[in-house]
This record gives sequence, structure tokens and C-alpha cells, in this order.
Amino acid sequence: MQTKLPTPRHVALRSLLLATNILVACLFQAQAQSYPSKPVRVVVPWPAGGLVDVAARQLGSRLQTSLGQPFVVENKLGSGGNIGADQVVKASADGYTLLFTTSALTINTAMRAPMPFDAVKDLERVAILAYGPLVLVVHPNSNITTLEDLIKTARAKPGALSYASAGIGSPAHLTGELLKSRLNLSVIHIPYTGAPAAITDQIAGRIDYQFANAAVALPQIKAGKLRALAVTSPQRMPGLPQVPTMAEAGVQDFEVDQWLGLLAPRGTPPAVIDKLVNEVNKILVQDDFGQALANAGMNSAKPGKPETFDAFFKQELVQWTKVVKAADIKPE
Repeated sequence: MQTKLPTPRHVALRSLLLATNILVACLFQAQAQSYPSKPVRVVVPWPAGGLVDVAARQLGSRLQTSLGQPFVVENKLGSGGNIGADQVVKASADGYTLLFTTSALTINTAMRAPMPFDAVKDLERVAILAYGPLVLVVHPNSNITTLEDLIKTARAKPGALSYASAGIGSPAHLTGELLKSRLNLSVIHIPYTGAPAAITDQIAGRIDYQFANAAVALPQIKAGKLRALAVTSPQRMPGLPQVPTMAEAGVQDFEVDQWLGLLAPRGTPPAVIDKLVNEVNKILVQDDFGQALANAGMNSAKPGKPETFDAFFKQELVQWTKVVKAADIKPE
């Protein structure tokens, strides 16, 4: 059988396609080599001075030093972080608009709250910078002195204990529900309009316990206004070395670290993302960066890859979706 030879037109089209692919690859490579050639916008959808803002500014100042261009933090609040994230999703995918946010992005997705974008498909995971563990706290005069005490009391008196959170769908809320579902406890959830209000009532003794943000709880624990029973991180917190992890306190496989990470719009050139990842990984091994985070109640992440962050993001989404369904949590 005679082989059909390609026509001159087919040869020309193939050559054109190959040349185009080579040109695009060269452009991406050139873009990465010159990146950044102007200031980079880092959108933080959380308040200035808060946990996320502190970490973002620590990162931004170091990226500016290493890459020679300002990394300008912009706080864009609203809708549980969705307004700022949406601005990044709709920005040009060129590496000059980035998102620095938390696992609230995962929780919002698990809650099936109305969102103007798809967090899984519309954002590229770049790097996790830090983890913000939660601390299980009670009033210092409470009869509950250990996690085991709390569990025994909840089982002996179903529906008698109450726990606070910063609001429906907050990390503290879902962590509280995770504990309830894991141990089959009957406990009343009291949602507040933010962490400060929840902590205020905890200090006043109006609430039995809560999983508090470490950055918020740490000063109150050190001042003797709260008693810490356990931390939700895999290891003990440097700022609370005497407080056990949940596993050490008796509940295995209960690790809830709020991640803080860098993301980019979908379609950002891989070479640009790789450059950011390389620089971030260098920053993560700097002792002063880790200390700055520890002072604010966070643990520095280990150097990693975007693929690892992406897998973790999706794994977390599965976990929180199960919790939301089991507790029948509805977005406000």
C-alpha cells in the first residue's frame, strides 16, 4: 500500500504550528526571566493588622528584597474573603496580581456559599507560607482542666455544654463540629460576629469552650484569662510549649491547621509560578521569618511545591464538605 505524502500545505501548517509553540515557550521563558519588571499587587481579603495581613507583609518585604520590585499588599475585605479573591480571579494572569488568603477559601467552597468564581478551577495554588493552629480554650476557673474532662462532661450531660465560634462557617465553627462528629457529642454551638466577641464572652465565663485562633488566644492565655487544653497543630506550638496537641491530649488524627498561602489567577505562566515558588522556599528557611510568624501565633511552613499545595487544598475540601453535610450547616 502506497503511503500518502503530506501536501505542501500540510507541511507549512505543521511548521507554522511548531514555530508558534516555540515562540510562545520563548516568550514565557523571557517573561519569567524578567519577572517582575514592575510592582506586584498582593491582594489580602482580610483586615490590616490581622493574622493574614501580618504574614503577607512579612512575605512581601522579603520578596521585594530578593526580586527587586515592590510587592504591595492591598486589603480588600468582604464576603468572607470572596471579594478580594474574585478581584484576583478576574485579573490578568501575568503574575502581577496575586492572592494571599487562608483556608477560609476552602471552607467557603465546602459551604456551597454563593461565590462568583470556582476556587478549584480559577486559581493556581502557588505556596503555603504558614499555618495558624487553633487552641482549645476554657475559662481559667472552669472545672474542665483537660480535653478528657471536656469529653467526659459532654457525654455525661448531653446538650449542657456550649462552644463559641467567630460565626457560622468559620474555621472555629467547623472545627467544633468536627470534634462533635468524631466523638458523637451533643454540644450547643453559639456563633458570634467575629473572634473578639467570642473571646470576650469566653473570658467572662459565658461560654464553656471554643477553638480560638492562636493569634487571638495567645495574649489572653499568657495573661491568665484563658486556659489552653490543646492545640490543633501536628506539633506543639513554640509559643505554648506546655500545651499538648489534640493527639497527645487523647484525640487521634485531629489536625486542623488554618493554612495561609499564595495563589495566582488560572493561566499564570508556569515559569512565573516556578520563580515565585523558588523565592518563597528560600524565605521559608530564614530563621527571622519563622520567628516573625511565631511571634504572631503562626508556624512557618516547610518549602514545597504547587502540586503539594493543590493536593492538600483538595483533601481539605473533602474533609470540610463532609463536616458541613454531617452538621447540615447552611451559609448565612
